[in-house]
This record gives sequence, C-alpha cells and structure tokens, in this order.
Amino acid sequence: MQNYLGKLTRRLLLARSATLGSWMTAATLAGSLRSGISAAESTPHARQLPQRAGILVFLSGGPAHQDTFDLKPDAPAEFRGQFQPIASKTSGLAICEHLPRIAAMTDKLAVIRAVSHNLPDHGLGSRYVLTGNRPTPVMQFPSLGSVISKEQTGPADLPRYVAIDRDNEGPGFLGAQFGALETGEHPRVGRPFSIRGITLEEGVTIEQFSRRRNLAREVDQLFAGLEDLDDEVRALDQFSEQAYRIISSKRAREAFDLSQEKPTISARFGSHEHSQSYLLAARLIEAGVRFVTVIVDGWDTHQANFKTLKETLLPSLDQNVSALLTTLGDKGLLETTSVLITGEFGRTPKINGGAGRDHWAQAMTSLLAGGGVQGGALIGKTDARAAEPVGDSFSPDDLAATFFHTLGVPSSREYPSGTGRPITLVREGKVIREICA
Repeated sequence: MQNYLGKLTRRLLLARSATLGSWMTAATLAGSLRSGISAAESTPHARQLPQRAGILVFLSGGPAHQDTFDLKPDAPAEFRGQFQPIASKTSGLAICEHLPRIAAMTDKLAVIRAVSHNLPDHGLGSRYVLTGNRPTPVMQFPSLGSVISKEQTGPADLPRYVAIDRDNEGPGFLGAQFGALETGEHPRVGRPFSIRGITLEEGVTIEQFSRRRNLAREVDQLFAGLEDLDDEVRALDQFSEQAYRIISSKRAREAFDLSQEKPTISARFGSHEHSQSYLLAARLIEAGVRFVTVIVDGWDTHQANFKTLKETLLPSLDQNVSALLTTLGDKGLLETTSVLITGEFGRTPKINGGAGRDHWAQAMTSLLAGGGVQGGALIGKTDARAAEPVGDSFSPDDLAATFFHTLGVPSSREYPSGTGRPITLVREGKVIREICA
C-alpha cells in the first residue's frame, strides 16, 4: 500500500486547516509564546538591579517640545507659539497651559529636556529611540519591549510583551520568539475589541476550542516519525501548549476585558481616542504582563499644530498620562513599574506657513516616571528658541540605557547575534544617574 503521508506534510496540513485553531498561524502570539519557552535558559546572567515592569507611551510623529514641556515665552512670535506656560510641582519647570493635570503631578515625573540626535526621519528616528541604538543597515536591533520579554519571566498564561496596537521595531536579532503580542487595533469606548490569539472566533466556546486542540494532537501523533521537523515546526509543537493556556486563561481574558475595570477608574481616562489603550496598559501590568507599548499616533503636526494640540492631542495626553500614573499608584504598581513617554524627535523652532512645525531632531523632551525614577527631577535645557541643547545633551542611547536601568536590565548586557558575535544591548548609551532613584 502506498504511503501518502510522506507527501502530505504536517506543515501543509496545519497551514491549510483553519479548524485546527487559527492561533497556530498568529505570528504575534507565536512570538510571545516562544519567549516563554526559551527565556529561562537563554538568560543565565545574574541580576543585581531590581526588576520592574515597563510601559512605553510612544507619541508617534514627534511632539512639539516647545509647545508642551519646553515653552519659550520670551522668544519672537514666530518661534514661541500660541500657548502660555503654567507652573508645575517641580521647581523651575513650567509647562503648557493645556497640561494642567500633568503640571499637578510632575513630582512623580523626571523631565529630560535636552534629548538630541540627527535623524529627523520618522522611520530612522523611531528606530533609534525605540531600540536605543543608532540604526545601521547591517543589524536589526530589538525593541525595548522585546528586550524585557527576553530578560524577565512572567505568568505562563500571559504574554510577556503586549503592543497596543503594534510594535514598530520588533525583536530584531533576539529572534521572533521575543516579539510582542500585537493587539492590531486600539480599544475604543462603546466598540467591540478583539485580539488575535486571545479572543475566540464568534460562536466558538472554550470547549469547542479544546476539541480542536485535541484534534491537532492526533494529527501530531499521525505524522510522528514520518518527516524531519525544522525549527519552525518544532516551535509550533513547543508553544502550542502555552498558546492553549493563554487562550483558555480566565486571567488573560479578564485582563483584556476593559468592562471588568471599576467604573471609578475607567472614568479617569475619559473617552479620547487612545484613552482605553492607557487603561488597558494598566490592566495588563496588573495582571502580570512585563512590558506594554502604547502607540499614540497623530503628533506629526506639519499643519495646524496649535489647533490640533489644543483640541485633541494635549487634552488626551494630559488626562491619560495623569490617569495612568494615578491608577498605577492606586493599584500599588507605580513603584514596580517604570514608564517612558517620548516621541521620535521634536519639532522646528520656527512656525511654518501652515501654522505647523516640521521635523527637528536636534532637541526633544522625554519623560520618565515610576519605579527607579527620581520624581521631580528636571535635567537639561535648550537655547532661547528651543533649537539646541545648552550644556549637557542626551542621546536616544542614553535614554534607553536609563530606562533599562530602571527596569533592572544593565544596558551593558551582551547577547549573541546570528553569527555568534556578542552585541551590547545599548552600544553607546550611558545611564542618566541624576534622574534615577
């Protein structure tokens, strides 16, 4: 009798059989699960710094530093903008009038005003800030969250790293096993929210999914010994059990279910476009996820900078950052969570003809908060037109090294690349000690 199983490979069957569970082909879930398999044996380094969870709020597009945290009220009109400064709880720090909630809690923030680089391009600038390494064509560096996915352990039924709605940079040379579980969309008030790899298809129960899982196991046994398995198929075998744990986990489902939050806490975040994403970040950290990235789009204000900031971007940032830090504090998580808020660059000192500001990498402002951070710290300054740092300046490398330090990961950590050559986590950065607690 002819054996047809040799022609029908298990890879082909799994790829074509959606009824075996769509989670098997969800790359983002696969990445988060593989990290749970291999991190323990691949990170033998002794840790001396206290480990903390992390949240990155990435203001994608590049916020205008001189209209938010580095106002220049005495500059000529074509530079200073339309907003007035207000006092904050930090001595010497006045910020935009449209950020009153943040102004009232800057004692919990470290403000770095002199972050500077020379890549005023969205792709390159983002890559630099989100990896802490200057981009190079010969090496793809991992995102901040992917590093934490490798370095820290977490509950078996939760992904270590979640990106809302995407991870711009990915795991780089660390490998796909340390990638994020990407939600694919932002949760919205009053709208259904489903996440690939967590939310079952409509009408599918856990019991039905369990039957599909059992069928997949039978297929595994059918093909056992009939083909040579490559690394990809072995990875499917290894993480399928953990995939089931996440999908069937009550804790995972509840962490992503924003209706489970107390109404008094939900109300803090309001109904801005990204409000629910900030709330979800807090819930995921509370559940045990080790790192969450929240991508906040819309900051590329070439046109109508002041109108857009005043009407949408700043009210949302003000309410949601204050709500996030307050909620983490109320849940007892602020001291064990480090938060970084930054864009990829600042914006031009001079206002353009469309009442906007263009790309400007020579100066930008970044914020840190939470565990390991000296609240109320103000470091760095720019010139009278917010164009260049005066005195000390800080690179994206320094920012990443400092963030990793607060998270409990030495920036001098070395990893093997695909060629086996050791690569330093942050090649050029130095920890900004003045803002570390």
